[in-house]
Amino acid sequence: MIAQDQAERLRKRRGSRRSGPLARGRGRRRARARRFRPPRPKVLAIVALVLGLLAAGWLWVRDSSLVAVNRVSVTGISGPDATQIRRALTTAAQTMTTLDVSVSQLRTAVAPYQVVKDLHVSTQFPHGMKIAVAEQIPVAQITVGWRAIPVAGDGTLLHDLPGSSSLPSIPLRVLPGGARVTDPQAREAVSILAAAPYPMLAHISQVVSEPSHGLVAQIRNGPSVYFGDATALSAKWAAVTAVLADPGSAGADYIDVTDPRRPAAGASAGATSAASNAGAAAAGASAGASPTASSPGASGGVTYGSGGTSGNGG
Repeated sequence: MIAQDQAERLRKRRGSRRSGPLARGRGRRRARARRFRPPRPKVLAIVALVLGLLAAGWLWVRDSSLVAVNRVSVTGISGPDATQIRRALTTAAQTMTTLDVSVSQLRTAVAPYQVVKDLHVSTQFPHGMKIAVAEQIPVAQITVGWRAIPVAGDGTLLHDLPGSSSLPSIPLRVLPGGARVTDPQAREAVSILAAAPYPMLAHISQVVSEPSHGLVAQIRNGPSVYFGDATALSAKWAAVTAVLADPGSAGADYIDVTDPRRPAAGASAGATSAASNAGAAAAGASAGASPTASSPGASGGVTYGSGGTSGNGG
């Protein structure tokens, strides 16, 4: 009896060892190995074949006549080279498909035309393409004698555009070579005109550099505008607009916005001297007559500041 009890206890001990933590860990590893068994080489070969066929099919469809571009719409282009630009873009687009568009190839096709600033391309599946052209807008023209080259706001010379009398002139001694304006003073003049309100450009005849006033914009049949340099241009143009809108600036020979916080308008020194001489001659010719009031334009300028306007005598 005692021997049987000992044998029973021994069997229980062995069973508990087999079902302990070590045994449970071995069972989990075996189950995990069965669960994450790597795919067989045959399965991998089949998957690779299917993916290859799909890629080849996509490439064939992408470049096939099923999606070839045959309807091209070009918008946003004008000027004397509009026909050539439209033809170049259409020809380049018709070598593509709506699933394989090369914008760089389109840009290369119109690279000889400086008037083209950028292209915006969209497709209409399966055969349509729309190309919107962003043009370089001329803000001035570089002039040397009778020759004129329009220039865009970023300094790009628009050789393929004709000059126009409605554009402000920037006189130079020698026409610039290359694709951009390189003369420092001419670049600053272009910056001033690029910052101007666009409707204002037609009212400006030229921008020049003067030793006493720096950069000067001449308004057609109006005053000269003294900018000084090409800094704070937004504030300076806002000051110019405000002074021109003020009735007190009517008849002024100049507007000084060198300091845009205190713009000034008035008669130039030559005009003031001439007016004074004319007034003195008139006074001498009318001896014994009562004195007359002097012209407001001959008395000097008007300064516009945060505290209002103030007359500057003499």
